[in-house]
Amino acid sequence: MKAVLCRRPGPPETLELADLPDPVPGKGEAVVDVAAAALNFFDTLIIAGKYQYKPEFPFSPAAEFSGTVSAIGPGVGGFKIGDKVCGYSGHGAAREKLAISAERLVLVPPTLDLDRAAGLFVTYGTTIHALQDRAKIKPGETLAVLGAAGGTGLAAIELGKIFGARVIACASSKEKLEFCREHGADEVIDYSKEDLKERLRELTGGKGVDVVYDPVGGPYAEPALRSTAWEGRFLVIGFAAGEIPKIPLNLALLKGCEIVGVFWGEFIRRDPARLRAQVRELLNWVHEGRLSAHVDAVYPFERATEAFAAIGTRKVKGKVLLKPKV
Repeated sequence: MKAVLCRRPGPPETLELADLPDPVPGKGEAVVDVAAAALNFFDTLIIAGKYQYKPEFPFSPAAEFSGTVSAIGPGVGGFKIGDKVCGYSGHGAAREKLAISAERLVLVPPTLDLDRAAGLFVTYGTTIHALQDRAKIKPGETLAVLGAAGGTGLAAIELGKIFGARVIACASSKEKLEFCREHGADEVIDYSKEDLKERLRELTGGKGVDVVYDPVGGPYAEPALRSTAWEGRFLVIGFAAGEIPKIPLNLALLKGCEIVGVFWGEFIRRDPARLRAQVRELLNWVHEGRLSAHVDAVYPFERATEAFAAIGTRKVKGKVLLKPKV
């Protein structure tokens, strides 16, 4: 089988396309013929050796995927050969065939295309956990989304609307904000040109936002926190800007607000059953047309370097997929 391999830490240009033996499923495992592997920003950090999770070399990148079950090992129930599935592997999905624990797989509705199913676990999975479990968002509350045109930002807009929130999308260009409006944002802020704190307060009539969803970090985190309402929740999702902000804790005191960590990787380790239940719910919403699962671009394995470079620019809207064949 063909596999994209990372043999040493480095930029996307160091990735290779290699031939490997086909995998054989072990106890509790299934082999999936990969239709599409979805990329996330943290994949660029993993191949560079700069992420908290460091697989042993050589490894295939890409943490989530969709495909068709082609072999089943001993002790596997609930799946059969030919089933359409999606899953989360942590790494290793950028290959034609993947042996993985069946507990990490979820059945895909037969009429849902595998491209849109490939990228649900990380962005939408993180976001449904963040909004449901951590923020406990309620209908009628206001949700401000930073980095709103990216994968997690798009998920936050769409899920925020499903949960009944008024969504304010914050991004860095007119094009990105138009994309956010197309996907349900009620209001938009261009924080490359507008004062984020003042605009958030204006758009909430001085009250402030109930929930801030921040996958970016960097210079916009503090002004967003300053814009929260009394007893608001500031969700720490990640640091795509590359800078971990240093927040004055007196802000939490003065606003009676919560700074809430969202460590999805640890959540899924501790509660895999809830993860699978949430992903099944997400798949149903995609199937019903309530979530777009928008795919920005698709690349064949041979162009993996370009796919990773696109992710690294942070200009992607939605998901980037790697596929064995395009």
